[in-house]
Amino acid sequence: MLRRTLPRRPEARRLLIGTLLSAIGRGLTLPFLFIYLTDVRGLTDTRAGLVIGWYGVVTLALSPLGGTLIDRFGARRVVVPCLLIEAVGTGSLALVNSTGSALLVMTVVATGSSAIWSGFNTILASLTDDDERQRVFGLNFALLNLGIGVGGMTSGAIVDTARLITFQALYLLDAVSYLMPALILLSLSGVGHRLVNRAAGGAAAPSGGYLTVLRDRPFRRLVIFGLVLTTCGYAQVEVGFTAFAVRVAEVSPRVVAWALAANTVMIVLAQLLVIRRIEGRSRTGALALVGAVFATAWLVLGVGGVVSTGNALLAALCVVACSAIFGFGETMLSPVMPALTNALASDELRGRYNAMSSMIFGISGVIGPVTAGPLMGAANGVVWVAVVVGGCLVASVIALSLGRLLTAGQDGRATTTPTTSDPALASA
Repeated sequence: MLRRTLPRRPEARRLLIGTLLSAIGRGLTLPFLFIYLTDVRGLTDTRAGLVIGWYGVVTLALSPLGGTLIDRFGARRVVVPCLLIEAVGTGSLALVNSTGSALLVMTVVATGSSAIWSGFNTILASLTDDDERQRVFGLNFALLNLGIGVGGMTSGAIVDTARLITFQALYLLDAVSYLMPALILLSLSGVGHRLVNRAAGGAAAPSGGYLTVLRDRPFRRLVIFGLVLTTCGYAQVEVGFTAFAVRVAEVSPRVVAWALAANTVMIVLAQLLVIRRIEGRSRTGALALVGAVFATAWLVLGVGGVVSTGNALLAALCVVACSAIFGFGETMLSPVMPALTNALASDELRGRYNAMSSMIFGISGVIGPVTAGPLMGAANGVVWVAVVVGGCLVASVIALSLGRLLTAGQDGRATTTPTTSDPALASA
């Protein structure tokens, strides 16, 4: 099964190895930034939240520029410097000792990360054919979660809030991990250059810009779907899910940790099976199903809140089950969303399409946490559950409406004949 999922081109396989290695480093530090800033470096909760929020603001502000630079100069010339900047910033987190230094370092980190995801997706799309792209994006997501899981388990056995050196070591290791995909990309001299379609007579076709991307009605509908789904889905995990689990379902933080582990295990174990099941089927149908699955996950969490006063074990099982069900939905979203984005994109604007797709998560990441607090305080979390469940179902309806705007090939329903990627593009 794994062999069928691997991309045909060896360059793409090596890039996936880079994803795994960098994800292990990311997993070492991902759960601990807030704890590091507050319990180790002495920042208040408010200031630590400001630092983390600033990262999101800078990333979101720079993402459009990243997409433009990718289309103009090629993803390679953008991603490699960004990986190096990210490495410097992440390593520098080991040295922060005040709110000012933390804000400065997080600005560097955000600058580096602003174009990495969209640039990597652009490169991966250029190295895969239409018939395999969805599988490869799914495998990339599975490797990402596998690496984060391995890194998280490793760091959990190392960190000690009483020993600064343990956190410093993790941030330095995380910095080194960002060098791995950079070295791999540098070793692939023909990969990641500017993608240019030639019009008749050899002249470069006009590229347009973000206004051209936004005039693409199907992609505009896909963006609306993504904003609704991620605002009521992903963006609720960090604040809404955790707050409901601890305050309403009344489970311990350890149960929340088990729930996040269940999410990772579900993704790693189910991703390859899901990829096979959705291959050749409607992508918009799969996206609609994702909304229904996310809604089901939040309903299960709501049940945990209802039964918490009489059955603590059942409440804990509901919290863990919610996270696992949510992970199953992610296994459908992760291959389909980038595959559909790149099916709609032209080579001239592929960087901008991928940048806008990644910006969906940035925008919802600002909206979700801000709205979760007030909603959680209404009717003991019932209003929050109703809103996120309803939002996910609305996203399903939007996905189904998108299907009418797509060709069979764009929707993944057409059987495509494998084609060899144009070597001229790869070496342009």
